[in-house]
Amino acid sequence: MISCHAYRRRALTPVIVTAFFCVVLVPRAFPQPAANPESIIRITPAAPVLDQQERRSELAERRATIARTIGAKALLILFSAEPRIYTGGVDYDYRQENNLYYLTNLNQPRATLVMAPGNPLYPEILFMPRRNRAAEVWSGETYSPEEANQISGIREIWSDRELPLFLSALKTQSKLYRPQPENILLSKSEPAVAPDPTSFEYFFALAEKKEAELFALIPGRSEHPEYRQEVAFVADAEIRRGYKLDTALPIFARMRMRKSPSELRLLQHAIDITIEAHQRAWLAAGTAKWEYEVAAEIIYTFKRRNADHWGFPSIVGSGPNATILHYPESKGPVKPGDLLLMDIGAEYGHYTADVTRTIPVSGKFNKEQAEIYQVVYDAQQAAAGAIKPGAFISDAHRAATEAIKEGLLKLGLIIDRSDQSYGIWFTHGTSHWLGMNVHDVGDSGRRLEPGMVFTIEPGIYVRADALDYMPPRWKTEDWEKFRAAVRPAFEKYRSIGVRIEDDMLVVPSGARWMTEALPRKMSEIEDFMERGRR
Repeated sequence: MISCHAYRRRALTPVIVTAFFCVVLVPRAFPQPAANPESIIRITPAAPVLDQQERRSELAERRATIARTIGAKALLILFSAEPRIYTGGVDYDYRQENNLYYLTNLNQPRATLVMAPGNPLYPEILFMPRRNRAAEVWSGETYSPEEANQISGIREIWSDRELPLFLSALKTQSKLYRPQPENILLSKSEPAVAPDPTSFEYFFALAEKKEAELFALIPGRSEHPEYRQEVAFVADAEIRRGYKLDTALPIFARMRMRKSPSELRLLQHAIDITIEAHQRAWLAAGTAKWEYEVAAEIIYTFKRRNADHWGFPSIVGSGPNATILHYPESKGPVKPGDLLLMDIGAEYGHYTADVTRTIPVSGKFNKEQAEIYQVVYDAQQAAAGAIKPGAFISDAHRAATEAIKEGLLKLGLIIDRSDQSYGIWFTHGTSHWLGMNVHDVGDSGRRLEPGMVFTIEPGIYVRADALDYMPPRWKTEDWEKFRAAVRPAFEKYRSIGVRIEDDMLVVPSGARWMTEALPRKMSEIEDFMERGRR
Protein backbone atom coordinates (compact mmCIF):
# COMPACT_ATOMS: atom_id res chain seq x y z
CA MET A 1 0.00 0.00 0.00
CA ILE A 2 1.38 3.37 -1.00
CA SER A 3 1.64 5.92 1.76
CA CYS A 4 0.58 9.52 1.15
CA HIS A 5 3.09 10.98 3.66
CA ALA A 6 5.61 12.01 0.99
CA TYR A 7 5.56 15.75 0.30
CA ARG A 8 7.35 17.84 -2.30
CA ARG A 9 10.11 19.98 -0.89
CA ARG A 10 9.42 23.68 -1.32
CA ALA A 11 12.08 26.36 -1.05
CA LEU A 12 11.91 28.58 1.99
CA THR A 13 11.35 32.23 1.07
CA PRO A 14 13.13 34.61 3.45
CA VAL A 15 11.34 37.68 4.73
CA ILE A 16 13.74 40.53 5.42
CA VAL A 17 12.97 42.66 8.46
CA THR A 18 15.22 45.63 9.23
CA ALA A 19 15.52 47.15 12.71
CA PHE A 20 18.46 49.18 13.94
CA PHE A 21 20.40 47.96 10.96
CA CYS A 22 19.93 44.28 11.98
CA VAL A 23 18.67 41.86 9.37
CA VAL A 24 16.52 38.95 10.58
CA LEU A 25 15.67 36.08 8.24
CA VAL A 26 12.32 34.42 9.07
CA PRO A 27 11.17 31.28 7.21
CA ARG A 28 7.83 31.75 5.55
CA ALA A 29 5.17 29.18 6.45
CA PHE A 30 3.53 27.38 3.54
CA PRO A 31 0.42 25.19 3.75
CA GLN A 32 1.10 21.50 3.28
CA PRO A 33 -0.39 20.07 0.06
CA ALA A 34 -3.46 17.95 0.59
CA ALA A 35 -2.94 14.20 0.48
CA ASN A 36 -4.35 12.46 -2.56
CA PRO A 37 -6.72 9.69 -1.49
CA GLU A 38 -5.79 7.78 -4.66
CA SER A 39 -2.30 7.35 -3.22
CA ILE A 40 -3.46 5.04 -0.42
CA ILE A 41 -6.17 3.14 -2.29
CA ARG A 42 -5.11 -0.23 -3.65
CA ILE A 43 -5.92 0.14 -7.33
CA THR A 44 -7.16 -3.07 -8.94
CA PRO A 45 -4.39 -4.85 -10.89
CA ALA A 46 -4.88 -5.54 -14.58
CA ALA A 47 -7.48 -8.16 -15.43
CA PRO A 48 -6.11 -11.67 -16.01
CA VAL A 49 -5.56 -12.71 -19.61
CA LEU A 50 -6.27 -16.39 -20.01
CA ASP A 51 -4.76 -18.48 -22.77
CA GLN A 52 -7.71 -19.56 -24.89
CA GLN A 53 -6.22 -22.88 -25.89
CA GLU A 54 -5.62 -23.73 -22.24
CA ARG A 55 -9.14 -22.57 -21.46
CA ARG A 56 -10.63 -24.85 -24.12
CA SER A 57 -8.53 -27.73 -22.85
CA GLU A 58 -9.83 -27.13 -19.35
CA LEU A 59 -13.44 -27.11 -20.61
CA ALA A 60 -12.81 -30.33 -22.54
CA GLU A 61 -11.38 -31.99 -19.43
CA ARG A 62 -14.42 -30.94 -17.41
CA ARG A 63 -16.75 -32.44 -20.01
CA ALA A 64 -14.62 -35.59 -20.07
CA THR A 65 -14.97 -35.87 -16.28
CA ILE A 66 -18.75 -35.56 -16.61
CA ALA A 67 -18.75 -38.23 -19.33
CA ARG A 68 -16.74 -40.65 -17.20
CA THR A 69 -18.99 -39.99 -14.22
CA ILE A 70 -22.36 -40.57 -15.89
CA GLY A 71 -21.11 -43.44 -18.10
CA ALA A 72 -21.96 -44.78 -21.54
CA LYS A 73 -25.56 -45.68 -20.69
CA ALA A 74 -26.49 -42.13 -19.74
CA LEU A 75 -27.33 -38.85 -21.39
CA LEU A 76 -27.03 -35.36 -19.85
CA ILE A 77 -29.12 -32.34 -20.85
CA LEU A 78 -28.21 -28.83 -19.69
CA PHE A 79 -30.57 -25.98 -20.53
CA SER A 80 -29.43 -22.37 -20.56
CA ALA A 81 -30.77 -19.86 -18.07
CA GLU A 82 -34.03 -18.22 -19.06
CA PRO A 83 -34.04 -14.45 -19.64
CA ARG A 84 -35.82 -12.68 -16.79
CA ILE A 85 -38.25 -9.81 -17.29
CA TYR A 86 -37.73 -6.68 -15.20
CA THR A 87 -40.91 -5.04 -16.46
CA GLY A 88 -42.77 -4.81 -19.74
CA GLY A 89 -40.27 -5.12 -22.56
CA VAL A 90 -37.24 -4.67 -20.31
CA ASP A 91 -35.07 -7.65 -19.34
CA TYR A 92 -32.67 -8.06 -16.47
CA ASP A 93 -29.03 -8.48 -17.50
CA TYR A 94 -28.58 -11.99 -18.82
CA ARG A 95 -26.43 -14.41 -16.83
CA GLN A 96 -25.81 -17.97 -17.97
CA GLU A 97 -26.66 -20.95 -15.77
CA ASN A 98 -23.50 -21.77 -13.84
CA ASN A 99 -23.03 -25.41 -14.82
CA LEU A 100 -23.62 -24.86 -18.53
CA TYR A 101 -21.12 -21.99 -18.38
CA TYR A 102 -18.71 -24.23 -16.45
CA LEU A 103 -18.64 -26.65 -19.40
CA THR A 104 -18.84 -24.19 -22.32
CA ASN A 105 -17.98 -20.58 -21.32
CA LEU A 106 -20.92 -19.48 -23.45
CA ASN A 107 -23.13 -16.70 -22.12
CA GLN A 108 -26.08 -16.83 -24.50
CA PRO A 109 -29.78 -17.61 -24.10
CA ARG A 110 -31.43 -20.58 -25.79
CA ALA A 111 -28.30 -22.71 -25.67
CA THR A 112 -28.59 -26.38 -24.69
CA LEU A 113 -25.82 -28.91 -24.21
CA VAL A 114 -26.45 -32.62 -24.71
CA MET A 115 -23.78 -35.10 -23.70
CA ALA A 116 -24.05 -38.75 -24.71
CA PRO A 117 -20.79 -40.51 -23.76
CA GLY A 118 -21.85 -43.76 -25.39
CA ASN A 119 -22.47 -42.17 -28.80
CA PRO A 120 -19.28 -42.43 -30.91
CA LEU A 121 -20.55 -39.92 -33.50
CA TYR A 122 -22.22 -37.34 -31.27
CA PRO A 123 -20.79 -37.54 -27.73
CA GLU A 124 -21.61 -33.82 -27.25
CA ILE A 125 -23.94 -31.52 -29.15
CA LEU A 126 -24.51 -27.83 -28.58
CA PHE A 127 -27.90 -26.49 -29.66
CA MET A 128 -27.94 -22.72 -30.15
CA PRO A 129 -29.83 -20.07 -32.13
CA ARG A 130 -28.82 -19.46 -35.70
CA ARG A 131 -27.22 -16.06 -36.02
CA ASN A 132 -29.73 -13.42 -37.08
CA ARG A 133 -28.10 -10.26 -38.42
CA ALA A 134 -31.38 -8.33 -38.52
CA ALA A 135 -32.09 -9.07 -34.85
CA GLU A 136 -28.53 -8.08 -33.90
CA VAL A 137 -29.32 -4.52 -34.99
CA TRP A 138 -31.58 -4.36 -31.93
CA SER A 139 -29.96 -6.61 -29.38
CA GLY A 140 -26.26 -6.89 -30.27
CA GLU A 141 -24.14 -9.67 -31.68
CA THR A 142 -24.67 -13.32 -30.86
CA TYR A 143 -22.27 -16.20 -31.38
CA SER A 144 -21.71 -17.62 -34.81
CA PRO A 145 -21.21 -21.40 -34.85
CA GLU A 146 -17.51 -20.83 -35.46
CA GLU A 147 -17.23 -18.45 -32.50
CA ALA A 148 -19.10 -20.86 -30.24
CA ASN A 149 -16.71 -23.59 -31.31
CA GLN A 150 -13.70 -21.33 -30.75
CA ILE A 151 -14.84 -20.49 -27.20
CA SER A 152 -16.13 -23.87 -26.05
CA GLY A 153 -14.19 -26.35 -28.15
CA ILE A 154 -17.42 -28.19 -28.99
CA ARG A 155 -17.38 -29.24 -32.63
CA GLU A 156 -20.97 -30.34 -33.13
CA ILE A 157 -23.31 -27.34 -33.16
CA TRP A 158 -26.94 -27.59 -34.22
CA SER A 159 -29.67 -25.00 -34.47
CA ASP A 160 -32.02 -24.66 -31.52
CA ARG A 161 -34.79 -25.37 -34.02
CA GLU A 162 -33.60 -28.96 -33.94
CA LEU A 163 -33.91 -29.25 -30.15
CA PRO A 164 -37.70 -29.87 -30.02
CA LEU A 165 -37.28 -32.61 -32.66
CA PHE A 166 -34.49 -34.20 -30.65
CA LEU A 167 -36.46 -34.05 -27.39
CA SER A 168 -39.49 -35.54 -29.12
CA ALA A 169 -37.36 -38.44 -30.35
CA LEU A 170 -36.04 -38.83 -26.84
CA LYS A 171 -39.56 -39.15 -25.46
CA THR A 172 -40.72 -41.63 -28.09
CA GLN A 173 -37.37 -43.45 -28.30
CA SER A 174 -37.54 -43.10 -32.06
CA LYS A 175 -34.78 -45.01 -33.79
CA LEU A 176 -35.74 -43.21 -36.99
CA TYR A 177 -34.61 -39.86 -35.65
CA ARG A 178 -32.28 -37.92 -37.97
CA PRO A 179 -31.48 -34.21 -37.58
CA GLN A 180 -32.59 -31.94 -40.39
CA PRO A 181 -29.52 -31.14 -42.54
CA GLU A 182 -30.33 -27.41 -42.55
CA ASN A 183 -30.24 -27.43 -38.74
CA ILE A 184 -26.64 -28.63 -38.58
CA LEU A 185 -24.70 -25.38 -38.21
CA LEU A 186 -21.25 -26.89 -37.66
CA SER A 187 -20.07 -30.47 -37.65
CA LYS A 188 -16.83 -32.39 -37.42
CA SER A 189 -17.98 -34.30 -40.50
CA GLU A 190 -17.65 -32.61 -43.89
CA PRO A 191 -20.01 -31.74 -45.36
CA ALA A 192 -22.27 -31.11 -42.39
CA VAL A 193 -24.75 -33.88 -43.08
CA ALA A 194 -26.14 -36.25 -40.49
CA PRO A 195 -24.83 -39.79 -40.99
CA ASP A 196 -27.21 -42.69 -41.12
CA PRO A 197 -27.57 -44.07 -38.49
CA THR A 198 -26.95 -41.33 -35.90
CA SER A 199 -25.80 -43.73 -33.17
CA PHE A 200 -28.57 -42.63 -30.82
CA GLU A 201 -30.18 -45.99 -31.55
CA TYR A 202 -28.07 -47.57 -28.84
CA PHE A 203 -29.54 -45.25 -26.25
CA PHE A 204 -33.12 -45.86 -27.31
CA ALA A 205 -32.45 -49.60 -27.21
CA LEU A 206 -31.22 -49.20 -23.64
CA ALA A 207 -34.42 -47.30 -22.84
CA GLU A 208 -36.52 -50.19 -24.09
CA LYS A 209 -34.71 -52.41 -21.61
CA LYS A 210 -35.11 -49.81 -18.83
CA GLU A 211 -31.33 -49.38 -18.66
CA ALA A 212 -30.96 -45.83 -19.96
CA GLU A 213 -30.22 -43.05 -17.49
CA LEU A 214 -31.10 -39.41 -18.06
CA PHE A 215 -29.30 -36.69 -16.12
CA ALA A 216 -30.43 -33.08 -15.76
CA LEU A 217 -30.17 -30.31 -13.18
CA ILE A 218 -33.11 -31.65 -11.22
CA PRO A 219 -33.59 -29.65 -7.99
CA GLY A 220 -34.52 -31.19 -4.69
CA ARG A 221 -37.97 -29.60 -4.69
CA SER A 222 -40.59 -29.50 -7.42
CA GLU A 223 -40.77 -25.71 -7.50
CA HIS A 224 -37.43 -23.99 -8.07
CA PRO A 225 -37.11 -20.57 -9.70
CA GLU A 226 -33.79 -21.35 -11.41
CA TYR A 227 -34.63 -24.78 -12.81
CA ARG A 228 -38.19 -24.48 -14.05
CA GLN A 229 -37.28 -25.90 -17.48
CA GLU A 230 -35.70 -28.96 -15.91
CA VAL A 231 -38.66 -29.52 -13.59
CA ALA A 232 -41.07 -29.34 -16.53
CA PHE A 233 -38.89 -31.62 -18.65
CA VAL A 234 -38.62 -34.45 -16.13
CA ALA A 235 -42.31 -34.12 -15.23
CA ASP A 236 -43.24 -35.37 -18.71
CA ALA A 237 -44.89 -38.80 -18.39
CA GLU A 238 -43.03 -40.27 -21.37
CA ILE A 239 -39.68 -39.19 -20.02
CA ARG A 240 -40.43 -40.59 -16.59
CA ARG A 241 -41.66 -43.84 -18.09
CA GLY A 242 -38.72 -44.35 -20.45
CA TYR A 243 -35.68 -43.43 -18.39
CA LYS A 244 -34.11 -43.64 -15.00
CA LEU A 245 -33.91 -39.98 -13.98
CA ASP A 246 -31.07 -38.60 -11.94
CA THR A 247 -29.86 -35.16 -10.93
CA ALA A 248 -26.48 -33.88 -12.08
CA LEU A 249 -26.30 -31.21 -9.39
CA PRO A 250 -24.14 -33.27 -6.94
CA ILE A 251 -21.69 -34.09 -9.74
CA PHE A 252 -21.12 -30.42 -10.51
CA ALA A 253 -20.99 -29.56 -6.82
CA ARG A 254 -18.11 -31.99 -6.30
CA MET A 255 -16.24 -30.73 -9.37
CA ARG A 256 -16.68 -27.04 -8.61
CA MET A 257 -15.41 -27.27 -5.03
CA ARG A 258 -11.78 -27.33 -6.16
CA LYS A 259 -10.77 -24.32 -8.22
CA SER A 260 -8.28 -24.55 -11.08
CA PRO A 261 -5.49 -21.96 -11.51
CA SER A 262 -7.55 -20.11 -14.12
CA GLU A 263 -10.59 -20.04 -11.84
CA LEU A 264 -8.49 -18.69 -9.00
CA ARG A 265 -7.16 -15.90 -11.22
CA LEU A 266 -10.70 -14.85 -12.12
CA LEU A 267 -11.84 -15.07 -8.51
CA GLN A 268 -8.81 -13.12 -7.29
CA HIS A 269 -9.60 -10.36 -9.78
CA ALA A 270 -13.17 -10.16 -8.49
CA ILE A 271 -11.72 -9.90 -4.97
CA ASP A 272 -9.25 -7.21 -6.04
CA ILE A 273 -12.08 -5.11 -7.51
CA THR A 274 -14.00 -5.57 -4.26
CA ILE A 275 -11.01 -4.47 -2.18
CA GLU A 276 -10.72 -1.24 -4.15
CA ALA A 277 -14.47 -0.66 -3.82
CA HIS A 278 -14.21 -1.13 -0.05
CA GLN A 279 -11.42 1.39 0.30
CA ARG A 280 -13.15 4.00 -1.83
CA ALA A 281 -16.32 3.48 0.19
CA TRP A 282 -14.44 3.90 3.47
CA LEU A 283 -13.15 7.30 2.41
CA ALA A 284 -16.56 8.31 1.05
CA ALA A 285 -18.12 7.46 4.42
CA GLY A 286 -16.32 10.41 5.99
CA THR A 287 -18.41 12.96 4.11
CA ALA A 288 -21.50 10.90 3.29
CA LYS A 289 -24.83 11.77 4.85
CA TRP A 290 -26.68 8.69 3.61
CA GLU A 291 -25.89 5.02 3.12
CA TYR A 292 -26.77 5.18 -0.55
CA GLU A 293 -23.93 7.63 -1.16
CA VAL A 294 -21.49 5.01 0.09
CA ALA A 295 -23.24 2.26 -1.88
CA ALA A 296 -22.93 4.39 -5.02
CA GLU A 297 -19.15 4.51 -4.59
CA ILE A 298 -19.11 0.71 -4.50
CA ILE A 299 -21.17 0.26 -7.66
CA TYR A 300 -19.13 2.97 -9.39
CA THR A 301 -15.92 1.07 -8.66
CA PHE A 302 -17.41 -2.20 -9.88
CA LYS A 303 -18.34 -0.58 -13.18
CA ARG A 304 -15.08 1.34 -13.41
CA ARG A 305 -13.09 -1.88 -13.13
CA ASN A 306 -15.30 -3.75 -15.62
CA ALA A 307 -16.87 -6.21 -13.21
CA ASP A 308 -19.65 -8.22 -14.83
CA HIS A 309 -21.99 -7.15 -12.02
CA TRP A 310 -22.25 -7.56 -8.29
CA GLY A 311 -22.35 -11.13 -7.02
CA PHE A 312 -25.18 -10.09 -4.67
CA PRO A 313 -26.81 -6.75 -3.80
CA SER A 314 -24.46 -4.73 -1.61
CA ILE A 315 -25.22 -4.53 2.10
CA VAL A 316 -24.36 -1.06 3.44
CA GLY A 317 -25.75 -0.53 6.94
CA SER A 318 -24.90 2.24 9.38
CA GLY A 319 -25.62 2.36 13.11
CA PRO A 320 -28.49 0.03 14.07
CA ASN A 321 -28.81 -1.09 10.42
CA ALA A 322 -25.47 -2.89 10.84
CA THR A 323 -27.26 -5.39 13.08
CA ILE A 324 -29.55 -6.53 10.22
CA LEU A 325 -27.84 -9.46 8.49
CA HIS A 326 -29.17 -8.90 4.96
CA TYR A 327 -30.07 -5.24 5.26
CA PRO A 328 -31.48 -4.46 1.79
CA GLU A 329 -32.18 -0.73 1.56
CA SER A 330 -29.06 1.42 2.05
CA LYS A 331 -31.25 4.46 2.67
CA GLY A 332 -30.48 5.22 6.30
CA PRO A 333 -28.35 8.09 7.63
CA VAL A 334 -24.61 7.86 8.10
CA LYS A 335 -23.75 9.53 11.41
CA PRO A 336 -20.40 10.31 13.05
CA GLY A 337 -19.88 7.99 15.99
CA ASP A 338 -21.70 5.08 14.36
CA LEU A 339 -20.26 1.97 12.76
CA LEU A 340 -20.78 1.28 9.07
CA LEU A 341 -20.97 -2.36 7.93
CA MET A 342 -20.35 -3.10 4.25
CA ASP A 343 -20.80 -6.62 2.87
CA ILE A 344 -20.03 -6.48 -0.86
CA GLY A 345 -18.76 -8.60 -3.73
CA ALA A 346 -17.96 -7.93 -7.37
CA GLU A 347 -18.47 -10.64 -9.97
CA TYR A 348 -15.90 -11.10 -12.72
CA GLY A 349 -15.77 -13.88 -15.29
CA HIS A 350 -18.69 -15.63 -13.56
CA TYR A 351 -16.86 -15.72 -10.20
CA THR A 352 -17.86 -13.60 -7.22
CA ALA A 353 -16.06 -12.16 -4.23
CA ASP A 354 -17.63 -11.71 -0.79
CA VAL A 355 -15.88 -9.34 1.62
CA THR A 356 -17.20 -7.58 4.72
CA ARG A 357 -15.68 -4.85 6.82
CA THR A 358 -17.11 -2.78 9.65
CA ILE A 359 -15.57 0.68 10.00
CA PRO A 360 -16.10 3.68 12.28
CA VAL A 361 -17.69 6.57 10.40
CA SER A 362 -15.67 9.09 12.42
CA GLY A 363 -12.43 7.25 11.71
CA LYS A 364 -11.93 5.97 15.28
CA PHE A 365 -13.60 3.10 17.15
CA ASN A 366 -14.98 4.09 20.51
CA LYS A 367 -14.40 1.85 23.52
CA GLU A 368 -17.59 -0.21 23.22
CA GLN A 369 -17.24 -0.63 19.47
CA ALA A 370 -13.62 -1.70 19.87
CA GLU A 371 -14.53 -4.31 22.47
CA ILE A 372 -17.10 -5.94 20.20
CA TYR A 373 -14.82 -5.67 17.16
CA GLN A 374 -11.96 -7.36 18.98
CA VAL A 375 -14.11 -10.37 19.87
CA VAL A 376 -15.14 -10.78 16.24
CA TYR A 377 -11.55 -10.33 15.07
CA ASP A 378 -10.30 -12.96 17.51
CA ALA A 379 -13.02 -15.35 16.37
CA GLN A 380 -11.98 -14.91 12.75
CA GLN A 381 -8.35 -15.52 13.65
CA ALA A 382 -9.35 -18.72 15.44
CA ALA A 383 -11.37 -19.88 12.44
CA ALA A 384 -8.48 -19.21 10.06
CA GLY A 385 -6.17 -21.23 12.29
CA ALA A 386 -8.42 -24.26 11.93
CA ILE A 387 -8.16 -24.31 8.12
CA LYS A 388 -5.86 -26.97 6.69
CA PRO A 389 -6.09 -29.89 4.26
CA GLY A 390 -7.92 -32.77 5.87
CA ALA A 391 -9.99 -30.62 8.18
CA PHE A 392 -13.68 -29.86 7.69
CA ILE A 393 -15.27 -26.49 7.00
CA SER A 394 -17.23 -27.00 10.23
CA ASP A 395 -13.94 -26.93 12.18
CA ALA A 396 -13.61 -23.25 11.32
CA HIS A 397 -17.11 -22.60 12.63
CA ARG A 398 -16.44 -24.43 15.90
CA ALA A 399 -13.21 -22.50 16.46
CA ALA A 400 -14.95 -19.18 15.79
CA THR A 401 -17.88 -20.09 18.01
CA GLU A 402 -15.67 -20.93 20.97
CA ALA A 403 -13.87 -17.60 20.61
CA ILE A 404 -17.20 -15.77 20.35
CA LYS A 405 -18.48 -17.48 23.50
CA GLU A 406 -15.36 -16.54 25.42
CA GLY A 407 -15.57 -12.94 24.30
CA LEU A 408 -19.29 -12.58 24.99
CA LEU A 409 -18.83 -14.02 28.45
CA LYS A 410 -16.14 -11.43 29.25
CA LEU A 411 -18.34 -8.63 27.92
CA GLY A 412 -21.31 -9.80 30.01
CA LEU A 413 -23.54 -10.58 27.03
CA ILE A 414 -23.89 -14.23 28.05
CA ILE A 415 -23.74 -15.86 31.47
CA ASP A 416 -22.92 -19.45 30.51
CA ARG A 417 -20.73 -20.46 27.57
CA SER A 418 -22.04 -24.03 27.73
CA ASP A 419 -25.54 -23.19 26.48
CA GLN A 420 -26.83 -21.75 23.20
CA SER A 421 -27.43 -18.20 24.41
CA TYR A 422 -24.50 -16.96 22.31
CA GLY A 423 -26.79 -17.48 19.31
CA ILE A 424 -28.78 -14.39 20.27
CA TRP A 425 -25.77 -12.30 19.25
CA PHE A 426 -24.01 -14.58 16.74
CA THR A 427 -26.89 -15.66 14.56
CA HIS A 428 -25.34 -17.31 11.50
CA GLY A 429 -22.72 -19.79 10.36
CA THR A 430 -19.10 -18.79 10.01
CA SER A 431 -18.43 -20.02 6.48
CA HIS A 432 -19.88 -20.78 3.08
CA TRP A 433 -18.32 -22.01 -0.16
CA LEU A 434 -17.39 -19.36 -2.70
CA GLY A 435 -17.07 -19.47 -6.48
CA MET A 436 -19.60 -19.09 -9.27
CA ASN A 437 -22.22 -18.26 -6.63
CA VAL A 438 -21.70 -16.18 -3.54
CA HIS A 439 -23.12 -19.13 -1.58
CA ASP A 440 -21.59 -21.69 -3.87
CA VAL A 441 -22.27 -25.39 -4.18
CA GLY A 442 -20.27 -27.77 -2.05
CA ASP A 443 -20.33 -30.60 0.44
CA SER A 444 -19.77 -29.61 4.06
CA GLY A 445 -19.03 -33.24 4.88
CA ARG A 446 -16.03 -33.38 2.56
CA ARG A 447 -12.55 -32.87 3.94
CA LEU A 448 -10.78 -29.69 2.86
CA GLU A 449 -8.37 -29.94 -0.06
CA PRO A 450 -6.02 -27.44 -1.70
CA GLY A 451 -7.94 -25.34 -4.22
CA MET A 452 -11.14 -25.03 -2.17
CA VAL A 453 -12.33 -21.51 -1.42
CA PHE A 454 -14.74 -20.37 1.27
CA THR A 455 -15.43 -17.42 3.54
CA ILE A 456 -14.91 -16.93 7.25
CA GLU A 457 -17.31 -14.30 8.58
CA PRO A 458 -18.06 -14.27 12.30
CA GLY A 459 -20.20 -11.45 13.60
CA ILE A 460 -21.87 -10.02 16.69
CA TYR A 461 -25.14 -8.09 16.40
CA VAL A 462 -26.58 -6.36 19.45
CA ARG A 463 -29.99 -5.54 18.02
CA ALA A 464 -31.93 -2.84 19.82
CA ASP A 465 -34.89 -5.18 20.32
CA ALA A 466 -32.90 -8.35 21.04
CA LEU A 467 -34.23 -8.72 24.58
CA ASP A 468 -37.83 -7.94 23.67
CA TYR A 469 -38.63 -11.35 22.21
CA MET A 470 -37.95 -14.71 23.79
CA PRO A 471 -36.23 -17.10 21.34
CA PRO A 472 -37.99 -20.36 20.45
CA ARG A 473 -37.48 -23.30 22.78
CA TRP A 474 -36.47 -21.12 25.73
CA LYS A 475 -38.24 -21.54 29.04
CA THR A 476 -39.76 -18.34 30.43
CA GLU A 477 -37.89 -18.53 33.72
CA ASP A 478 -34.55 -19.08 31.94
CA TRP A 479 -35.25 -16.17 29.60
CA GLU A 480 -36.11 -13.78 32.41
CA LYS A 481 -32.98 -14.77 34.33
CA PHE A 482 -30.84 -14.27 31.21
CA ARG A 483 -32.38 -10.88 30.41
CA ALA A 484 -31.82 -9.56 33.88
CA ALA A 485 -28.21 -10.74 33.96
CA VAL A 486 -27.14 -9.33 30.57
CA ARG A 487 -29.22 -6.13 30.65
CA PRO A 488 -26.33 -3.86 31.77
CA ALA A 489 -24.04 -5.16 29.02
CA PHE A 490 -26.86 -4.99 26.49
CA GLU A 491 -27.45 -1.31 27.26
CA LYS A 492 -23.71 -0.68 26.94
CA TYR A 493 -23.43 -2.31 23.50
CA ARG A 494 -26.93 -1.67 22.16
CA SER A 495 -27.19 -1.26 18.35
CA ILE A 496 -23.58 -2.25 17.66
CA GLY A 497 -23.20 -4.66 14.76
CA VAL A 498 -19.82 -6.00 13.60
CA ARG A 499 -19.00 -8.53 10.91
CA ILE A 500 -15.59 -9.26 9.38
CA GLU A 501 -15.52 -11.48 6.31
CA ASP A 502 -12.59 -12.71 4.25
CA ASP A 503 -12.16 -15.15 1.38
CA MET A 504 -9.87 -18.09 2.13
CA LEU A 505 -8.06 -20.46 -0.22
CA VAL A 506 -6.99 -23.83 1.13
CA VAL A 507 -3.31 -24.48 0.33
CA PRO A 508 -1.01 -27.37 1.36
CA SER A 509 0.35 -25.35 4.30
CA GLY A 510 -3.08 -24.27 5.57
CA ALA A 511 -4.94 -21.23 4.25
CA ARG A 512 -4.16 -18.17 2.14
CA TRP A 513 -6.08 -14.94 2.71
CA MET A 514 -7.18 -13.92 -0.79
CA THR A 515 -8.34 -10.66 0.79
CA GLU A 516 -5.14 -9.96 2.70
CA ALA A 517 -4.61 -6.58 0.95
CA LEU A 518 -7.64 -5.08 2.72
CA PRO A 519 -6.94 -3.74 6.25
CA ARG A 520 -8.57 -5.81 8.97
CA LYS A 521 -7.08 -4.84 12.30
CA MET A 522 -8.66 -1.88 14.06
CA SER A 523 -5.38 0.03 14.05
CA GLU A 524 -4.94 -0.58 10.33
CA ILE A 525 -8.46 0.61 9.52
CA GLU A 526 -8.07 3.73 11.66
CA ASP A 527 -4.70 4.50 10.09
CA PHE A 528 -6.06 4.11 6.57
CA MET A 529 -9.01 6.40 7.25
CA GLU A 530 -6.88 8.98 9.04
CA ARG A 531 -4.40 9.11 6.15
CA GLY A 532 -7.19 9.24 3.57
CA ARG A 533 -8.90 12.16 5.32
CA ARG A 534 -5.71 14.07 6.06
